[in-house]
Amino acid sequence: MTTTMTLDREAAAPAAPRPRIADDRAMLKAAAELTRDLVHPRPGIYWADLIASSVVGYGALAAAVTLASPVWAVVAGIVSVLALYRGMSMIHELTHVKHAALPGFRTGWNALIGVPMMIPSFMYEGVHNLHHARTRYGTSEDPEYLPLALMKPWTLPVFIIVSMLAPVGLLIRFAILSPLSWLSPRLRQTVVARYSALSINPSFRRRMPEGDEKRRWTVMEVATSLWAIALLAATATGVLPLKAFLVFLAVGSGVALINQVRTLVAHLWENEGEVMTVTAQYLDSVNVPPPALLPVVWAPIGLRYHALHHLLPGVPYHALAEAHRRLSGVLEPASPYYKANYAGLPGLVWKIGRSTMGRR
Repeated sequence: MTTTMTLDREAAAPAAPRPRIADDRAMLKAAAELTRDLVHPRPGIYWADLIASSVVGYGALAAAVTLASPVWAVVAGIVSVLALYRGMSMIHELTHVKHAALPGFRTGWNALIGVPMMIPSFMYEGVHNLHHARTRYGTSEDPEYLPLALMKPWTLPVFIIVSMLAPVGLLIRFAILSPLSWLSPRLRQTVVARYSALSINPSFRRRMPEGDEKRRWTVMEVATSLWAIALLAATATGVLPLKAFLVFLAVGSGVALINQVRTLVAHLWENEGEVMTVTAQYLDSVNVPPPALLPVVWAPIGLRYHALHHLLPGVPYHALAEAHRRLSGVLEPASPYYKANYAGLPGLVWKIGRSTMGRR
């Protein structure tokens, strides 16, 4: 999951062409054969995770608003950020899972997370799958890719800091632009094309939805717009205390910030637009497997196995740890599989920061 950014690919400094990485047949064959029984999502896990994340997240949010002690209010706010971040990260699963295998889950997720947090699932469905397209990954047609490691040093702090404005941007998107766009076909095309995707590639443009997709989109957008308008109206009239509104925005900003930091280290971001082999895409992505503990917090819902996910996008998040265990048990030490495994967040941030520092 990523948020909208306004960095330009032209900011990337020229780099010497790199040799093309050939596909490692042994790794790809093992990944396919050893995980065939892991592709079925378990509804009980999905629903329990969603409901628990929502209850803890909103409960802690209420505590952050009502607690008299500033210290405990901050603690509650942090708990709310982490729980809602976990819940919102499940939007990634919605783009991959077969919805017939999880009846009602898309609706449940949108009701509990998508609409209240103003990120309905249509903002990611139909977008993220393009990131996994064999000939799109890492190119200018990939909505979720920029060669960040090849850009100027200032782009990284901008990439992180701008994410904190996401709640304000979403309020504008749904409380103002949505209603206005329904009155103006020209504005509607702009809103759909430019402001309806959780992406980081500023050149990406969405197509207008059609058929069943359009009907689902409309229902979710109307619901989110009504919620956003009600939130602003309740705050303006004093029905919702200003403190509660500001805490809500702060929690949303915290979620967006953590997600953007995770996005920063989800890939190595070293491709300048060439079509890549599957193995090259894997090596440009990141796993942070055990024994590291903190990835459970900052890369939840299987995101700590992001490189493995690019090998096996159909494996549900709860099965990725087992897939990693199986592959690690059979692949030779020289396999490129291990080259995508990293120790933790600090080293990854240092790696990309060091790369940009050489491009002044």
